[in-house]
Amino acid sequence: MLNQAKTLLLRMDQTELVTVASLTTHLDNITNSASSSLMMFNSSDWKLVHAIVPPYIFVLCLTGILGNAFVLLVFFLQRTHWTVPEIYLGNLALADLILLSSLPFWAMNILNYFNWPYGEFLCKVVNVAIVVNMYASIYMLVMVNIDRYLALVLTMKARWLRRRRNAKIITFWLWILGVAMGIPTLTYRTVKTTPELPYPACLIEYPEDSHRLAHSLQLNILGFALPLLAIVFCSYNILHALWKRMENLNMHNGNDRKATLLVCAVTLLFFVCWGPFQIVTFLDMLCDLHFLDKKWYHTLDIAHQFSTYFAFLNSCFNPLLYVCTGHYFRRKVSDIYKRRRSSVASVITTLQRSAVSTYTQRTDQIKPVVL
Repeated sequence: MLNQAKTLLLRMDQTELVTVASLTTHLDNITNSASSSLMMFNSSDWKLVHAIVPPYIFVLCLTGILGNAFVLLVFFLQRTHWTVPEIYLGNLALADLILLSSLPFWAMNILNYFNWPYGEFLCKVVNVAIVVNMYASIYMLVMVNIDRYLALVLTMKARWLRRRRNAKIITFWLWILGVAMGIPTLTYRTVKTTPELPYPACLIEYPEDSHRLAHSLQLNILGFALPLLAIVFCSYNILHALWKRMENLNMHNGNDRKATLLVCAVTLLFFVCWGPFQIVTFLDMLCDLHFLDKKWYHTLDIAHQFSTYFAFLNSCFNPLLYVCTGHYFRRKVSDIYKRRRSSVASVITTLQRSAVSTYTQRTDQIKPVVL
């Protein structure tokens, strides 16, 4: 029975976006008692995870949900149609909102020492939402950079590519890509109880070790390397074009430069946040391939917990960047505020006139009586 449990736990995906740590380095030291799993979490490292990560997640969710909801509200209340960048940024905010709405389940899961009380359905749905958001966010950012590249470097040649219809089609297929990347999670995520973990835990259980390796490669290549190459290419050419236009400031649109700085800031934040997670994922894959000693397992288990939730900080900061550095966005907020204020004032004026008219009619009907 113990060997079966070891095999099961070794198959737990150590590179899933939100992971229940494999705890392989502890297996030689535990018994079949029901309290052994709690003894594992009594180490100082896991106590640190238990004390820091859940409160951090709750603060992150509250701030991020409010911020991304505000961004979407501004985009939906504007009178004009969404521009091409707004289509990508709006969908990015939506993806972040989906992610942040899923995280409280994992905060409670960590507080319960990875005891998953929500059933297998939510185990699958919550993790699929996280995976879909990750890929949607990455490639929305890629498309924002490509759009700025087309606007600033290939201004005349690629005008036809920057049509709203094309942006909507691309956005649709990016969501399809995210859903496709979530299919393995939907298939292999399950709730399991083992002798060493005598309570339901939300695990990802691949039938073969090669599937876990493929998942790690998918995260590193499709989730990091390819987007990084695309963004670096676009950013380099944008900066080169701006440098050439500096010779004649009249030929350079200051608004384009501000928009480009916004793209660079959002992109930099994304890779600062997600970089540690991708590094840990790569090291985890090296452990699976036996390039690193097994003593790394415990360190990587702890590192996964912190790097995963640090990566989600990106979803919280994106709206702040829009408000602080986005000139067009701030102007839209101001226009909506003025329009709503004018609308409220108009309604109040109408109500006042109606009240005066009603009072006048009522006064004409009053009879002179004592009581």
